[in-house]
Amino acid sequence: MTSVCLPTSEEVRALYRQGEEAVVAAFEQLAQVVRGLEERVHTLEHQRAKHSGNSNKPPSSDGLKKPRRHGLRTPSDKKAGAQPGHPGQTLKAVAEPEHVQRHPVERCEHCQAPLSEVASVGYEQRQVFDIPPVHVEVTEHQAEMKRCPHCGQMNTAAFPPDVTQPVQYGPVLKAQLVYFNQYHHIPVERTTQIITDLYGQPIGDGTVVAACAQLAEQVVPVNAAIKEHLVQTSEPVHLDETGVRVAEKLHWVHVASTASVTYLIQHPRRGALAHAEIGILPQRTGTVVHDDYASYWQGNSAQHASCNAHHLRELLFLEEQYQQAWAAQLAQLLRDIKQAVATARQAGQTLLTPQQLDAFEHRYQELLDQGYQANPPPPTPETDGSKPRGRPKQSLARNLLDRLRKQQRAVLGFMYDFQVPFDNNQAERDLRMVKLKQKVSGCFRTSDGASAFCQIRSYVSTAHKHGQNVLEALRHALLGTPFWPPCLRTQTAAAA
Repeated sequence: MTSVCLPTSEEVRALYRQGEEAVVAAFEQLAQVVRGLEERVHTLEHQRAKHSGNSNKPPSSDGLKKPRRHGLRTPSDKKAGAQPGHPGQTLKAVAEPEHVQRHPVERCEHCQAPLSEVASVGYEQRQVFDIPPVHVEVTEHQAEMKRCPHCGQMNTAAFPPDVTQPVQYGPVLKAQLVYFNQYHHIPVERTTQIITDLYGQPIGDGTVVAACAQLAEQVVPVNAAIKEHLVQTSEPVHLDETGVRVAEKLHWVHVASTASVTYLIQHPRRGALAHAEIGILPQRTGTVVHDDYASYWQGNSAQHASCNAHHLRELLFLEEQYQQAWAAQLAQLLRDIKQAVATARQAGQTLLTPQQLDAFEHRYQELLDQGYQANPPPPTPETDGSKPRGRPKQSLARNLLDRLRKQQRAVLGFMYDFQVPFDNNQAERDLRMVKLKQKVSGCFRTSDGASAFCQIRSYVSTAHKHGQNVLEALRHALLGTPFWPPCLRTQTAAAA
């Protein structure tokens, strides 16, 4: 921290007696310290003012004192709760229950006369939905053995392909172990306790780990096909990453996804080197949607689309912290364009009209010009004649303006192409379970464990996007017949 040593009255008088140059030099020295402190105060104020609602900081960083949130969505006239047409989950009586219990009337409630011999005139019905007691069943497989009477050869029948050990757990139980541990992020010890409490069957921690490793291996071909699909598909592919602790070191889980498939992979690096080794972004020529992190723009031929949810948060920060009107107006313009696209799509259009495009582009440029006027470039620093290193430091507002102007095509990509989404929420939703895993377990102890988690989550997320029962999808994978999305089956058939 910079310390300020203020001169005493005697030192000031001594400087005055030394003449004008001494006073000016002392003042300039003190002014330089003040400017440094002012910059430090501004930096700290920026850090304090930022939260998950007006910046890219995660909600977990807000702490217990949550800031007042300003939603990025504009209010609608819809009532709270389920909307018309929502199927709902109301419990309804069934026509043929598995069990019927009849409760007889023994006596009259009024006069206490016996009614056991009186004929019934009807029944009032109530149904209770519950689960009967469940226990683990043991199936013994006996392979018949016969000796050939002609040659003396001993012959033994073959066991089913999934029966490989003298004593083992079956695919249904192992699927449930993976389901609790990987899909619902329940730690290994608590997963074994759940199985013991539900079925009365003690399970070892190693059984859970082995089941997860086995399933991760079984879904490798599916995830490899998902990766190839993400390279080739004409759909926009959403990209994002989040930090995780793996073996006490910072690693990154990268996601590439669409509405139909998810691909997660962990890597020690975050940027261009990771993208190159993962091998999706460098090979794509279609659209990729991301949050403008610099490495996404490097070394690829993809068409880029920026996440406007990030832009709205940054504009909100400038409006709140600096009261810059252009920021609020630009945020509203982005919302207006989004609404215009939604209205056109509902009307069956595939593009906005040329008049709409011209009007939106003109307004966009006007607001950027207003932003530049409100945020002039920083003054050129004085030098001793040598060329200054690097770019001069700019304000947050001017940095954002430069990005919005340079990357206008990516920012407004959703306006030019209706297939391009307004934001990168798809990738953020697919990464959310990684953050939940961290909240529950804190970290991955080994790189193999992190890789197994990514393999299983990729497969499960993809199956869930296609309406599959997750437990059934896990069971089929353990049996060697994992779920293949229709888009991958078509791709495999075309390759063949």
